[in-house]
Amino acid sequence: MDKNQLTKLEKYWILYDIGNSAFVLLVSTIIPIYFKNIASANGISLSDSTAYYGYAVSLSTLIVAVIGPVLGTIADTKGYKKPLFTFSMMVGVIGCAALALPSSWIFFLAVFVVAKVGFASSLIFYDAMLSDVTTDDRMDNLSSLGYAWGYLGSCVPFIASLILVLFAEPIGLSTAAATAIAFLLNAVWWLVVTLPLLKNYKQIYYIEPVRSPIKSSFQRFGNIFKELRENKTVFYFLLAFFFYIDGVYTIIEMATSYGKDVGIDDSSLLLALLLTQIVAFPFSILFGKLTKKYRTTDLISISIVGYIGIAAFALQLDKTWEFWFLAVLVAVFQGAIQALSRSHFARIIPKNKSSEYFGIYDIFGKGASFLGTMLMGITTQLADNSKVGVAVIGGMLVLGFMIFHFKCRNVETKYSESVS
Repeated sequence: MDKNQLTKLEKYWILYDIGNSAFVLLVSTIIPIYFKNIASANGISLSDSTAYYGYAVSLSTLIVAVIGPVLGTIADTKGYKKPLFTFSMMVGVIGCAALALPSSWIFFLAVFVVAKVGFASSLIFYDAMLSDVTTDDRMDNLSSLGYAWGYLGSCVPFIASLILVLFAEPIGLSTAAATAIAFLLNAVWWLVVTLPLLKNYKQIYYIEPVRSPIKSSFQRFGNIFKELRENKTVFYFLLAFFFYIDGVYTIIEMATSYGKDVGIDDSSLLLALLLTQIVAFPFSILFGKLTKKYRTTDLISISIVGYIGIAAFALQLDKTWEFWFLAVLVAVFQGAIQALSRSHFARIIPKNKSSEYFGIYDIFGKGASFLGTMLMGITTQLADNSKVGVAVIGGMLVLGFMIFHFKCRNVETKYSESVS
């Protein structure tokens, strides 16, 4: 196999990143702005609407954290991973389209939670597919390419959505109608680019089916915690991941709400986050290439430090150009820290239990997102100042770096040692 050429299946796997990233971009840009405008029209303050949006994000992550591991253990059974992935993806797609319907801010948040649960659940099975679609020595690069092309590809429906929203009146649409069309457009995009993966994916690593796969999944789920106590490599990585990814996910989820709170106008917010997608593309690819020369754990450490700097800079942010600069900084490290964490984890876990372990991975990731957005919501409401919430997130990043640096940084996979 030519190491510089992607297989068809690897390309189809990347396509799903391109599809679901369209929804991720909506969550980071149009959805919070649209929600805050609805909430404001109903007399809700900026700080309260930021808190309510944070609570909705927290609820969706909590739901996935609870159901994800059980679904993950079921998915490892032969013949189950693809159907569960398809179902979760369709819940996300239909939920995204349904965002076009509600006019009530409470109803809108309810639909948003459903869409986000579907999206996040699909990622458990999608990430676990990494072992089935490629080899250990290609994981870092493929995972990075997934994020990279996801950032760039998602710009296609986003730019179309942006044109609709920003130029709604000249083309004879209300802002609400233009936004509704944007939700539908992104849902269709997500579905269409996923079809090649659905048609061609086959589960290679699996556990043989038993008479009661659901009962068996609960038993395996209980055993996995015993395995984690014995496998310190995986345990300490997950612990560090919990704290540092908290900062990453919370910044992604809450950046637009925070920018609006400090006075950045809607157009600048949307364009700055579009810039993030474009800049993230080459840097995600770059970090994937750097894994050929440097240890994956060292590159993850650098990315965590970068996010600590981002949180510190955000504390004094109050100008539009500063938000643009912050968007570029986020772009440098966002794809790298997520892609390399995913591929590093995929290499240190048993392949025939990939969905099982990625279910646990999701508990730590979603648990961190739940804690981060919840803490930001609570501290923002109590202090009536979003910057207090950002300070708390910065503290979580520092704690994650310390655990990773002292417990994980010098732990590498056999493959990494062989190429060092």
